[in-house]
Amino acid sequence: MNRRVFIKAAGLTVAAGMMNVCGCTSMRAGMSNRKPNIIFVLADDLGYGDLGCYGQRRIKTPNLDRMAAEGMRFTQHYAGSTVCAPSRCVLMTGLHTGHSMIRGNALVPLRSEDVTVAERLKDAGYATVLCGKWGLGEAGSTGIPNRKGFDYFFGYLSQVHAHNYYPDFLCRNEDVVKLKNIVDHPLRNGEPSLGGVSSNKVEYSHDLIVAEALNFIEKNSRHPFFLYLAVTTPHANNEAGKEGMEVPEYGLYKDMDWPDPQKGHAAMITRMDRDIGRLFDLLKKLGIDENTMVFFASDNGPHREGGNDSDFNDSNGPLRGIKRDLYEGGIRVPMIARWPGRIAAGKTSDHISAFWDFMPTACQAAGVKAPRGIDGISYLPELLGGRQEGHNFLYWEFHERGSKQAVRMGPWKLIRFIANTDKVELFNLEKDPGETTDIAEKHPEIVKTIMEYLQTARTPSETWSLVKGKA
Repeated sequence: MNRRVFIKAAGLTVAAGMMNVCGCTSMRAGMSNRKPNIIFVLADDLGYGDLGCYGQRRIKTPNLDRMAAEGMRFTQHYAGSTVCAPSRCVLMTGLHTGHSMIRGNALVPLRSEDVTVAERLKDAGYATVLCGKWGLGEAGSTGIPNRKGFDYFFGYLSQVHAHNYYPDFLCRNEDVVKLKNIVDHPLRNGEPSLGGVSSNKVEYSHDLIVAEALNFIEKNSRHPFFLYLAVTTPHANNEAGKEGMEVPEYGLYKDMDWPDPQKGHAAMITRMDRDIGRLFDLLKKLGIDENTMVFFASDNGPHREGGNDSDFNDSNGPLRGIKRDLYEGGIRVPMIARWPGRIAAGKTSDHISAFWDFMPTACQAAGVKAPRGIDGISYLPELLGGRQEGHNFLYWEFHERGSKQAVRMGPWKLIRFIANTDKVELFNLEKDPGETTDIAEKHPEIVKTIMEYLQTARTPSETWSLVKGKA
C-alpha cells in the first residue's frame, strides 16, 4: 500500500476491539507461566538527565524513580543509534549499526530474513504485541510488525506519522483506525505525507497507545507475553514548529515561569511516568508482578525540536551532546530493569551495555536460543547478580551531516568524523565523562588499536556507505 492509498484508507472506519492474541493456538494457551513475562518500555528522545533517578531536579518522575529503587539502574547503557529508526532496529535484531539492515532514518524496511526478538520469543511460546511507534517498515513492506513476529500491533508504522500526537488515524495490525482528529497532510514529492498537524486535537495518541497496552496485559495475564511499549513521548511534532511539544495539558507545570515548549516537554515526561505507574499497578492487581521483567530506556538522547531547549532542564545531565551526536549525550541513555524477587532492589550497575544486548537477554530469560551471529551479549547475569561477560568494543555509525563512527573500548571512546577532515577525537570516559578534552594526540597507540578495529567493525552496505560529505 503506497502513501496515497494509505492516507485515503485512513478515511475508513475500522472496527476497534482488542483481540486476545493468545487465543490463536491451543499450544500457547496451555503454556505454564513459569517463563517470565517481558515488557520493554521505550521512550522517544528522552535524555539521560530527564529522570529524577538520573539527577533531574525539576521534571517529576516518581514512578520511574520508584522503579529504579525497586530494581537496577544502569549508568553506562547505550542506545543503538543517535536517531530513531536505526536505534529501534538494533533493539529488535541484536545487531549494531555496523551490521544492521537499518542504519539511518530512511524508508528502508526490515527484510524477511532479519530476525527480531519478537520472532524468537514467539517461537518460545510468548504472545507478542507492539503498542506505539515502529519505524522499521511502512505499509505493505516486508518490515511491518505482523510480519516480524508480533501477533498484534497498534500504533504508528511510520516515524514521520508518529510526529503527530493528534493523528487522524492509527494502525491496528494491517488496517487503519480512523480517529476524531482532523489533519491536513502536506504534500512531499507529489505524495501526501503522513506528517501534519491536527486542527481540532481531540484524541491524544499516547493515551490510546497506553490503553491498548494495558488492555493487552489484562487479556493475556495467564500466559507468557512480550509487550513492546514504544511510546512517542517526549518527541516533538516537527511539523508543528515551535508548538511541537503537543500534550493535552501542562499539569504540574501550568503555572511555572517557563516557555510553553518547556512546560509541554516536562508534562509529556510526567504523563509518561504516570502511565508507568498504572502499568505497575496493573501487574500487581493481576498477581503477575513477580513474574514480569520490565525494562525502560530511551531510543537516543534529547532533542532541540518543536521549540524544546534541551539545556533548559539539563536533559543530557553531565554528558556532552544531544540527538544526532555520537557524543555520550546522543547515545548514552537511562535504562532501568525491574523484576521483583529476582533483580535486587536499589542496585546501580556500571556494566557497559547497549541495545543490541536486549535480544540475547530476552532469549536467555525465555529459555530460547538467540540468533547466531548477533552482536549482543546477554546481561541477564548482571541483572541476577551473577558473573557478567563484557564487550571488547561497542560500535556505532551515523549517516547524517557526513558519515561518523564511534567506538567504546573499556574507558576509551573514539569518534571518527569522516566528513571533510576524517579527524578523530579520543576521550577517557572514566576521567572525563563529559568528553571535554580530546586526548587523541597523547594516546596514539589507543587510536591505532581502535582504528584497526574499525577495519572489521562493519559490513558494507549499498544504502549506508561511509563517505565524505558536508558536516
